[in-house]
Amino acid sequence: MCAAPPLSAQHAPTAGPVDERAPICTDRPTKGTAACTVPKGMIQIESDAILWTRATTGGERSDALLYTNPTVKFGLTDSSDIQFNLAPLVEVRSRIAGQTVTQQGVGDLTVRFKQRLTDPGDRVQIAVVPFVKVPTAERGIGNGEWEGGLVTSVQVPVGPATLTMVPQFALLADSLKPDNRHIEFQGLVNLAYPLASRTTMAVELWTAQNWDPSGTVRQYSADAAISHLLNNNLQIDFGGNFGLNQATPAVQLYAGVSVRF
Repeated sequence: MCAAPPLSAQHAPTAGPVDERAPICTDRPTKGTAACTVPKGMIQIESDAILWTRATTGGERSDALLYTNPTVKFGLTDSSDIQFNLAPLVEVRSRIAGQTVTQQGVGDLTVRFKQRLTDPGDRVQIAVVPFVKVPTAERGIGNGEWEGGLVTSVQVPVGPATLTMVPQFALLADSLKPDNRHIEFQGLVNLAYPLASRTTMAVELWTAQNWDPSGTVRQYSADAAISHLLNNNLQIDFGGNFGLNQATPAVQLYAGVSVRF
């Protein structure tokens, strides 16, 4: 999504064997990352059908539209998978001084490797996810720089709900001197609660602290989403992220689908 490798979480049960008969477990639809991995040898696709982001900064308004945003995952072992995310069409509309400028193109490619560190039956589930961003987007859509980092996911059952905590550290290019790098921290707390046997609601609080030498950018949002399993291998979802300060996009709305085969 906006300031992170796509980042979102819908949580299936965190315990039990990893096999193709269990319901699909995804990193959608919110910003977090679940501790589960794709079963060995299986392919899973998680995608926004559409994602709209609106941000306003100093009188300039911008709208970003992602027309699909697929993450393709492949199960490598019983506890690891590899993931590729690329938005094939990104449209950015910026309105400045009464004029609208539109830019279209492909997004950046993000490659992630997820390794679950705990046994399937453990009460607490932990995974680590190193990632790298390949600058495939033109400037204006992306920043044209290689970047990367490490995500950690910790999931704990709380009664019928699942509590997920996701700290992330990334090494980003400086805005004024892109050959140099600085650290960004992202963190979230997510609570997913089953509304019915196949329907889950998730709420979360998210922050990003970008320590760019040109000036620290602090972002905060409150997010909510609902997902529904049509069958064990097919999930649909929709949700929204709502900025809590001026540095954060005011609103993001999306709908998506996940499928496993």
